[in-house]
Amino acid sequence: MMHIGACIASLLGQGGSRRYGLTWKWIRFFKNDRDRRDLVTCGSAAGIAAAFRAPVGGVLFALEEMASWWTSGLLWRAFFTTAVVAIILRALIDVCLSGKCGLFGKGGLIMFDVYSANISYHMADVPPVLLLGVVGGILGSLYNFLLDKVLRVYAIINKKSVSYKIFIACTISIFTSCLLFGLPWLASCQPCPLDSTEDCPTIGRSGNYKKFQCPPGHYNDLASLIFNTNDDAIRNLFSKNTDAEFQHSTMLIFFVTCFILSIISYGVVAPAGLFVPVIVTGASYGRFVGMLFSSHTNLNHGLFAVLGAASFLGGSMRMTVSLCVIILELTNNLLLLPMIMIVLLVSKTVADAFNGNIYDLIMKAKGFPYLEVHVEPYMRQLTVADVVTGPLQVCHGNEKVGNIVHILKTTNHQGFPVIDEPPHSESPVLYGLILRAHLITLLKKRVFLRTPVRIGSDAFRHFSADEFAKKGLGNVDKIEDIKLTEEEMEMFLDLHPFTNASPYTVLETMSLAKASTLFREVGLRHLLVIPKRTTGSPVVGILTRHDFMPEHVLGLHPLLVNSKWKPLRIALPRFLKIF
Repeated sequence: MMHIGACIASLLGQGGSRRYGLTWKWIRFFKNDRDRRDLVTCGSAAGIAAAFRAPVGGVLFALEEMASWWTSGLLWRAFFTTAVVAIILRALIDVCLSGKCGLFGKGGLIMFDVYSANISYHMADVPPVLLLGVVGGILGSLYNFLLDKVLRVYAIINKKSVSYKIFIACTISIFTSCLLFGLPWLASCQPCPLDSTEDCPTIGRSGNYKKFQCPPGHYNDLASLIFNTNDDAIRNLFSKNTDAEFQHSTMLIFFVTCFILSIISYGVVAPAGLFVPVIVTGASYGRFVGMLFSSHTNLNHGLFAVLGAASFLGGSMRMTVSLCVIILELTNNLLLLPMIMIVLLVSKTVADAFNGNIYDLIMKAKGFPYLEVHVEPYMRQLTVADVVTGPLQVCHGNEKVGNIVHILKTTNHQGFPVIDEPPHSESPVLYGLILRAHLITLLKKRVFLRTPVRIGSDAFRHFSADEFAKKGLGNVDKIEDIKLTEEEMEMFLDLHPFTNASPYTVLETMSLAKASTLFREVGLRHLLVIPKRTTGSPVVGILTRHDFMPEHVLGLHPLLVNSKWKPLRIALPRFLKIF
């Protein structure tokens, strides 16, 4: 649901498709990188709000995980989006109460109301909860470690061909089906509870009790978890007054099965999520711990399942505030707030000592240059000059068309400094920054000059605002598609009217940590590095997201690039991160 919301927002941000004649002029507001990122963030918040009926949790999830930088404008937009989702969702549920919409409104949408007015906890309940958080953090970090290794193996196999992707998906599907059908044979039949308010065994796709080869009046507790939707399986684990419904062996088998299957299922071509499988796994682990400490605590097994889900989520995804609110909105149990807060903090603290959160590991495996909120400690000891690499490609204010084409064809850079050489100055000066997409637009329009002169604002009569506003979305034309004659290659382009004359710049002596904070907080794509002395070139280099990545920084630093320092290069970031 989070991906669906983000995809819908991304499609709306593009304004439709010109190829099929579907364009919306009223969405031109989002035809720039910053507003489009905000729209995708709001879409992901809407997906969380729709999946878990947690509008406030969706906003906080977007704040903690989705947004690279957060503003007050983005806050109220995300809040408005999730509020609309909540209203429409409630209206649809009211329409579907008659049962004509299938499982929607009857258990097909996740909502676990485990509220109980007589819940109370004492100091004797705190040690088991702390242990739950510690073990949840260890299990969550182990889950992330194994999932990262599996995803790397899948990435290697998926590069071979489509047939390999289909074969892996079919193999895992067959293995999962055989495993889930065979495991309930290991569980023994249990007599139906005398105080059960529903039929035992339950007939249909949902419910608490599944018969599975048991005599009349009995049910198979493991089958009741496996042969249910994930929603109902979680509801069975969270439900109160059910301490006698499940056996110790059932909980252990179900936990190990969910732990393994959720790892090997994610990353195949079939869409598989992480949030709900982690909740199922954590709930089964928490209920198992509750069974072990049943004689030492006042909390029932269902509440331990809720806390176990929170600990496993905190250990795997490392979120605190948003997870706390989502779980509260899921369970409608405000009395558990202090316990959930403690579990989340303990599990996150323990897991942070081993590795990063699951989303960061997945982005790193895919090669996405994601900037962390907090800079690495070793960046405080480096300057931006230590990570700037060359050679630097620059353009002049009046540049020959052939030179521009050569620069665009021989580099993959997306931005180029524009320098001027004033007649009364001994050294050139930095005029600004121009984007690759804008250079390609100028070449397509062929606004060429026979002599290198400045044409001023008259150049804009050849363009519309939309031709420049829509650039930078990744779907611009390629330089190879533009055909120019020999005569046109000898002509000139005046870049002054189309150059950003006030780009963000930093001195080459600036701390790399400060530059990283500036880059992230402002939401930049390019950061120009200028020399401390005015003699020579007016610009030293350009910093992009890739220049702030640890593998790039540590690979360029003179102390760490030497082969004899290779163990230090591997251990230094992890060692310093602890402190």
